[in-house]
Amino acid sequence: MTTKHPADPAVLAELTRLRDSIDNIDAAVVHMLAERFKCTQQVGHLKAQHHLPPADPARESRQIARLRELAENAKLDPAFAEKFLTFIIAEVIRHHEQIADTTSGDESRTA
Repeated sequence: MTTKHPADPAVLAELTRLRDSIDNIDAAVVHMLAERFKCTQQVGHLKAQHHLPPADPARESRQIARLRELAENAKLDPAFAEKFLTFIIAEVIRHHEQIADTTSGDESRTA
């Protein structure tokens, strides 16, 4: 059976300070992602209006390479950064496909 030891108040205060910072960073990340998706939604509408494909593999490759370099410079695991961006790109493409489907449905009703 393990016994519980009360933590040092200074340790608890530092833990709280660090967790508060993490919470603030998480909030900033969510807001930044929301802004990013607002922009990608506009891209999706532009692509759909001009009958461009939802995915752009060349751009995606450039973005992954760019993000990997940024991650390395920031001392963040580039493989993690790539996985994160790949996840975001997949979601963006899904949104673009939905927008294209909706736009083509609108055109068929007006044609």
